[in-house]
Amino acid sequence: MDTIALVGPSGTGKSHRALIVAHEYDVDTIIDDGLLIKDSKIIAGYSAKKEPSKIRAVKRAIFMEPDHAVEVRDAIVRVKPGRILVLGTSKNMVEKIVDVLNLPPISQVIRIEDIATRGEIAKAKESRLKEGKHIIPVPTIELKPHFSGYLIDPLDVFFKKSRSKQRRKLGEKSIVRPTFSYYGKLLISDAVIAAIVDYVATSEEAVTKTGQIHIKNSQDREKGISISLDVTIKYGPSIWNVVQDAQTRVKQVVEYMTGMNVKEVNVMVKRLSIE
Repeated sequence: MDTIALVGPSGTGKSHRALIVAHEYDVDTIIDDGLLIKDSKIIAGYSAKKEPSKIRAVKRAIFMEPDHAVEVRDAIVRVKPGRILVLGTSKNMVEKIVDVLNLPPISQVIRIEDIATRGEIAKAKESRLKEGKHIIPVPTIELKPHFSGYLIDPLDVFFKKSRSKQRRKLGEKSIVRPTFSYYGKLLISDAVIAAIVDYVATSEEAVTKTGQIHIKNSQDREKGISISLDVTIKYGPSIWNVVQDAQTRVKQVVEYMTGMNVKEVNVMVKRLSIE
């Protein structure tokens, strides 16, 4: 495993450019502000950007909480990264992270000034100061119901304010995920998700067929999408066990195949099939 670092002062656009740097340097894993991200998915950790105070954010970012550090170390061993990119405000900070997580010594240090112009850095600082935008380098995926579309982004905030309320409150944060990945913009129709749900649900012998399948954005964008489906099951097996198993398998497979967060899977048994 090779370790490289991306270094720059807070608010200069490191997280925003992390995906681009990762692509250019053939990096498959990123460590940014307490998160372990592999192949554009959050694998372990907790974002320091969501902490209410600067002190707690710093402690989270350098993995001073023992449970946090153990969780991420174990995940690194499990996923076996080929090359890992560590983001930090200074070389000293990234060296501390490397030491805590038992990573190999840093082989290369990339400074934000090497990959961004003064104008781009100034714009990033202004966005942080005025709008409170904090980027997490995990791309969003758009859910397109019948190709007419809602954006599923559990960490982005979209709403309009009247002019009298446009000024942000002190300390208020807007945590945003970029709309691009290594492969460009990702759009997934709800018909595709419905097809996955149908296949996964009926792959269990106790479920003979599915009826209506609904995919929609949850009211709580922090959690993701909701899936509801009607099923017909065979007479005999425990209905509770069959439904619980279907919920678990549908959630796991949809999240694995699409990269979306599944908040809930609602299964309604409409019929019993008697052979």
